[in-house]
Amino acid sequence: MRGTPEMAPPYDALAKYLPDDLHRGRTTEAVTDALREAILDGVMPPNTWLREDELAKAFRVSRTPVREALRRLADEDLAVKTTNHGTVVAPLSLEDILALYVVREDLEGVAARLAAVRCPPGLVAQLDEVGERMKRAAEDGDVAALSRLNLEWHRALREGASNTYLDRFLAQVEHAVRRMPFSTLSHPGRADEAVCEHEAVTRAIEARDGEAAERLARAHMRRAREIRVAVLLGG
Repeated sequence: MRGTPEMAPPYDALAKYLPDDLHRGRTTEAVTDALREAILDGVMPPNTWLREDELAKAFRVSRTPVREALRRLADEDLAVKTTNHGTVVAPLSLEDILALYVVREDLEGVAARLAAVRCPPGLVAQLDEVGERMKRAAEDGDVAALSRLNLEWHRALREGASNTYLDRFLAQVEHAVRRMPFSTLSHPGRADEAVCEHEAVTRAIEARDGEAAERLARAHMRRAREIRVAVLLGG
């Protein structure tokens, strides 16, 4: 999946990501957030050139906040500075994806265990509510909605774990997942399967069974990895 940088980056699609009511003093943050969302949405695909002058023109700002935004995105591993050529959107290889899922399996497992041990008020109801919406989206075959709701479910899980460092690491994982070229939920049968797996984790959390919640969450991630790798390898 690594390759040469794109020749015609879609700069004209970036303006919509910048808020209309941009406040003075927040330009750098706004440009960073906008460019990050464009990358995560796939508007700026892996290996796309991120040229300061063109980005400044697209966002209608000076080059200074753009330069700082690119530095911040490089720190987040969303952009890469190339020798003598500038900055590109970070590539995403099969090795990157495998490494991500190894980490994600561990982190999601820990999140589920901590959420079960704490089981804060409202968490189970929140997971069930998102799960019901996922079920309806699966019945409708709405993969885009499923993907958004899947991230929402996992976000609720990590917030239920109430661990600042875990939340930070899983937020980075979420960013990486959003950059992947397809959703595993589009694979035949996977949507219904994922809904059932979420349900099982939720019931373990409701029972305050941390061991079971962790085991089920890990299995959920392993299955997602198996599907993604199989599709990428043409299986």
